[in-house]
Amino acid sequence: MSDPIRLGIIGLGRAFTLMLPTFAAHPLVRLTAAYDPRPDASARFAEDFDAVGHDSAEALCADPAIEAVYVASPHQFHVEHVKLAARHGKHVLVEKPMALSVSDCLTMIEAARQYNIRLLVGHSHSYNGPYLRARAMIASGAYGDVRMINALNFTDFLYRPRRSEELDTRQGGGVVFSQAAHQVDVVRLLAGRPAIEVRAFTGRWDPRRPTEGAYNAQIQFADDTFAALTYSGYGRFDTDEFNGWIGELGQKRDPKLYGAARALLSQSKSQEDETRLKDRRAYGPAASDAFRGGKDLMHNHFGLIVASCERADLRPTPEGVFVYGDTERRLEKVPVPGVPRAEVVDEFHAAVRSNKTPLHSGEWGLATLEICLAILRSAEAGTTIKLEYQI
Repeated sequence: MSDPIRLGIIGLGRAFTLMLPTFAAHPLVRLTAAYDPRPDASARFAEDFDAVGHDSAEALCADPAIEAVYVASPHQFHVEHVKLAARHGKHVLVEKPMALSVSDCLTMIEAARQYNIRLLVGHSHSYNGPYLRARAMIASGAYGDVRMINALNFTDFLYRPRRSEELDTRQGGGVVFSQAAHQVDVVRLLAGRPAIEVRAFTGRWDPRRPTEGAYNAQIQFADDTFAALTYSGYGRFDTDEFNGWIGELGQKRDPKLYGAARALLSQSKSQEDETRLKDRRAYGPAASDAFRGGKDLMHNHFGLIVASCERADLRPTPEGVFVYGDTERRLEKVPVPGVPRAEVVDEFHAAVRSNKTPLHSGEWGLATLEICLAILRSAEAGTTIKLEYQI
């Protein structure tokens, strides 16, 4: 169990910085090699981790020193990089969203089967301890079947620095691809049954950020279970207020810093300026070391989520799971792991080393992406979208 996975990284951008505290501290993974189109980022990685910085994704995947690859490149390159890693016999952890089309997801799943490698999708917030605990509580039967789920998240996502493609829906931009993937994953986890259909609405309310900044989706699951998902990335109301001002990454936040994302973005006078601001949040010589983790962290979370069961409402929080029963209100605490997001590496290691079937498989990622695509299609067509690839 102590044999760490020798991991190579494709893409040292923002997604990697959020997983770096996990990879750097977890005893079951060893950072071994990396590739990024920014040579200075690869060079820093090599220095920081006594590792190899490759000059191409092909070279990284061919490296015999690594046995698995974390694909954290921009969304549109996921299918290419997963296929490349699979051809070289490397297990894969691919960032969410899995891809930008159902056909690309199917291609990735088939590549994993063909080359007999493990394919996992994440990080998504459905790995978080309180959501997993809530799912186990539902599965125990002690609270009856889950019947309704409400998920609500308001953030400043759209006003964080973005590359141009991140504001173009056709290239995977907007909140549906990047944020609904988290929310849909959590709701599917808690529902515990296949989704059947989706009806949704989306909002594009700022012509300077010409992509979806908000959505509302209704999901019908099997056995008459249903869910309502609402997300806004327009940076005004903030649902961290409902979580005691604990941020998405489990960090304490200062509510006095209202509007900080918009204030920072106002310093940008061009797309080039904004890209430079974006690069400051990525791994590399210009980046801060703040992303390496911190003290007093609690569990990651994704806004306010309430699962209504037949005999109780369950509300996962950064501390654990609140239970609202007929005669009691109590908090079932979930111990915070010593390594943030340790659950991701734990599941990946179990799949690679112990051949344990993962929850967050390629098929799981496909089912989540299908719902994200259905949100966009439903909003555009003004109709309900039936689902085909749910598990």
